[in-house]
Amino acid sequence: MVRAADEVEVWVVEVGGGELVVEDVDPVVGELRLGAVTEPDDPGSPEQAPRNRAAAVTITAPARGRWCGRRPRGIPHCAGRDRPPAVGHAPTSVGPMTLVTLPGQEWADAVGPVPGLELAVWDMAGPPERADEVRAVVPPYMGASRVIHNITTVPGVELVQLLTAGYEEVQHVLPEGVALANAAGVHDASTAELAVALVLASLRDLPDFFAAQQEGRWLPGSIHGALADKRVLILGYGSIGRALAARLAPFEVQLTAVASRARAGDDLVPSVHGVDELPEMLPRHDVVVVVVPLGPATRGMVDDAFLAAMPDGSLLVNVARGGVVDTEALVRHLSAGRVRAALDVTDPEPLPDGHPLWSAPGLIVTPHVGGASTAFMPRAVRLLQEQLGAYAAGRPLRNIVTAR
Repeated sequence: MVRAADEVEVWVVEVGGGELVVEDVDPVVGELRLGAVTEPDDPGSPEQAPRNRAAAVTITAPARGRWCGRRPRGIPHCAGRDRPPAVGHAPTSVGPMTLVTLPGQEWADAVGPVPGLELAVWDMAGPPERADEVRAVVPPYMGASRVIHNITTVPGVELVQLLTAGYEEVQHVLPEGVALANAAGVHDASTAELAVALVLASLRDLPDFFAAQQEGRWLPGSIHGALADKRVLILGYGSIGRALAARLAPFEVQLTAVASRARAGDDLVPSVHGVDELPEMLPRHDVVVVVVPLGPATRGMVDDAFLAAMPDGSLLVNVARGGVVDTEALVRHLSAGRVRAALDVTDPEPLPDGHPLWSAPGLIVTPHVGGASTAFMPRAVRLLQEQLGAYAAGRPLRNIVTAR
């Protein structure tokens, strides 16, 4: 959860017949800084104090409390909330555990206990149990876009943590005030591996060998393409792009990285070029691997002009999103034998029966499996443990893509 510097943690704690409105909870020793106090039932009670007086107090006896969330300093009111949003961490004697849902029992078991949080299972197929108490939700990895509308059954949700890097099909459904975090970094290794596999499979004509194997036919020897000495352009140099570059470098290739704008390079590429340089760079590369996110600036980016600028016989690999490529333009260039392609993502997706891509020459299609490997679960679990631990403790979160 993104917190402003001028906000404080606010609790209303019932002690001695009155209510203390306290700020800045210390979860370790249970010390509270007094923000305001109501009049107790007994005017002579030792807990009585002037309103809005700043003082250090320690709650040593059991107390019942209501978490009021983060409030601008000087406005420590609960605004009549019956149930606390329970964001952050505080002594268990002061308030309840924060309820967080995970998409399956295997996720709850793998993530394990998180101090300050209660983990429950919700696959989002319908309303969850204790819907009013849920504050953070982890949707399913597969098919989240089909069930995310049920987030509206959780009125107090504050955070949605995705298990995917893409979020364009989810963010528009979220209510106001809900922070959205994606799983950037979780799929880097797996997606980069598949991209390399698709490049090698296409260049070495592996589909032809697989087909011949099914027919029991030994193909005559011939010269096939190699990755060595190829000029490879990575379009989209974020975390996945860098993971891809690290895996391609040992193949003795010439690497070029392109991002939304030019910037300094790193130990893998001498510099990162801007997309405005693509028209002059595309004709000089044998392989183009697309790993950009889908958005207004990238939808249809790989269009007829883009493909026409690629050299004859060059290879396009898309492990990003299908909407980045103009499908009709790609079919035309494939049918003409100008370029080859390997796609883990398509538009539309899944491909319907009879779609021209199924029969297009020089094409390999995999069914959007870039992140679906054994590398996914352990990396996703580590991210959830880190994110939920930070959420419970009130620390800044990673990968916030929408904070309304």
